[in-house]
Amino acid sequence: MLGSSVSTVYEQRAADVAGPDAGLSPAELAAKYGLKLSGKRPSLLEYSRQLWARRFFIGAYATAKLVVQYSSSKLGQVWQVLTPLLNAGVYFLVFGMLLGTSRGIPDYIPYLCTGVFVFNFTQQAVLNGTRAISDNLGLIRALQFPRACLPIAFTVNQLQQLVISMGVLGVIILVSGLPITMHWLLVIPILLLQSCFNAGLAMWMARIGAKTSDMAQLMPFIIRTWMYLSGIFWSVSTVTAHLPHPAAVAIDLNPALIFNELMRYALMDSVPASSLPHHVWVMAAAWAVVGGLGGYVFFWKAEEEYGRG
Repeated sequence: MLGSSVSTVYEQRAADVAGPDAGLSPAELAAKYGLKLSGKRPSLLEYSRQLWARRFFIGAYATAKLVVQYSSSKLGQVWQVLTPLLNAGVYFLVFGMLLGTSRGIPDYIPYLCTGVFVFNFTQQAVLNGTRAISDNLGLIRALQFPRACLPIAFTVNQLQQLVISMGVLGVIILVSGLPITMHWLLVIPILLLQSCFNAGLAMWMARIGAKTSDMAQLMPFIIRTWMYLSGIFWSVSTVTAHLPHPAAVAIDLNPALIFNELMRYALMDSVPASSLPHHVWVMAAAWAVVGGLGGYVFFWKAEEEYGRG
């Protein structure tokens, strides 16, 4: 009897110490006190709200990257213009003069420079996006923010550089004797569509690059092959006229070619609408939606995995 009484007293005291939470599972305790799993991926809508709230951070981060990118060189920001110009000069020497791809293309120098500048926007956005997570692990592990800020900021950074280059491209076009037309206003929607596509592609590659470190080494070769297939140096209509129909359709669906051709049409009156792929504006909008929204959702699905392991 005495032992039973002592046991009852101890059980009563243990229950008093445990309080009303005695017997509750960890999940039930978390639900009772409103606790949430640290680092849990938010809903897509909430994630988008958080991303929008950090839009000023994205802009400031992109601008800071732009300022420091060439800070160690003597010419500084001049390289933002010199780099695509030198690339265009090399391509003109090799393809325009030695290989003769300039034959049959009026105003070949503006044609080539437009293609180089526009494709470089996509190229750099993808290459930087591939390394966006792996190169910023310290920032990711130190601060809590939507990780999509990083590939988007890199895309904004490349857009800022393209805007500077577009000023030089405008001078090249005018010096070549081409006039300013109302079509130049089309540059704005073209850049908006391409920016959406590039940001989405950067997010696609950011997630893949975060899982596969070798992708950063492989991407320059993939991008270079893509460039050769995107009508940078050659006339699209001339080449597709000699290809089987399926191959010609595949080339016309190339998003890099679509944005190149639209920009040439906007800036050069020697590029008529008849030379553009069929339904080119519809395809540009479709690529912006598929690339942009698809890349955003694809990146968001792995949000809680970035910076771990």
